[in-house]
Formats: sequence, C-alpha cells, structure tokens
Amino acid sequence: MVRPSRWIRLKGAELRKPSTDRAKPMQPLPTEQTQARRFGKARTARSTAVLEDYVELISDLLGTTGEARPTDIARRLGVSHPTAIDTIARLKREDLVTARPYRGVFLTEKGESLAKRVRARHRLVVDVLLALGVPQEAAEADAEGIEHHVSDVSLKAFAEFLREAKDRRKA
Repeated sequence: MVRPSRWIRLKGAELRKPSTDRAKPMQPLPTEQTQARRFGKARTARSTAVLEDYVELISDLLGTTGEARPTDIARRLGVSHPTAIDTIARLKREDLVTARPYRGVFLTEKGESLAKRVRARHRLVVDVLLALGVPQEAAEADAEGIEHHVSDVSLKAFAEFLREAKDRRKA
C-alpha cells in the first residue's frame, strides 16, 4: 500500500500522520550584532570559567586545610597533574596566584578578590535553585556551570527573588 508523503515512519512503529499540535512557529532570529554579542559573552565566560574554578578551589583549600597543593587541586577538579600545573602557570601570569616549586599555591590580593566574587555568585545561584525546589546535589552541580554565565542583571534579579521569598515566609 502506498502512503501519502505526509505520513512518516517512526523506528519500530507503523506509519502515521505527523502531529501538527507539536509544531511551534520558529522565533525570528535576533539581529546579527545581538546574536554575536550573546555568543561572545558565552565564549568569554567559558574562557574565564576554568580560572574562576581554580581560584575558588584554591581559596577553599587554603581556608580548610591551610594549603593548596597542585596535586590536591588536580584531584578535586578531576584533571591531570600536568593540566593543573599549566593552569596554575596561567593563574600566575594573570596575577591571581603565587607559587614556588615544591610549595603550595597562594592567592594574590587580586585572586582572593576574585574568589570572593565567584563564591558569592555560586551561593546565590545555588540558593535560587534550592528555592525553586531543585535538590541540593543537583543545585550544587548545576551552579558550577550557571555561575560562570549568569549576568549581573540576572544576579540582581536572583537576589531580589530570594529577598521577596524570604519576606513572604515572614508574613
């Protein structure tokens, strides 16, 4: 039997008509300049995300164990020791850390300032996700990606959302 061309075959299923209720009209593309700006922001966030993760972890290690050794950094970030060493060298070039051979890694004033900003952003994103009902572990894992891409405008909106939610609970 020949079926009209508008019928489709699903793997392991019989032929049927495509659903029209799922088809949504395409949104118009943003202007080239707007789209390029958005993609540029994402690329920049990806390139700084690694540095921010290292600085935040170094700060956490220094605060809890008193030292941040490249071996510990590599293990906690799930990267190889040479990768950690290369990234620490990059952090040194960016004046975010100091390190000497066979010694730990220490944050500069600039590095400590960045670590505080990253930690605050991370906590805010986690708190919003928890307020939305996301389980703790998923919120922590998701925040690791979101925190590097969220804008200051969104962070302000997150903070306001949490303030309003707290006020509603008090009332």
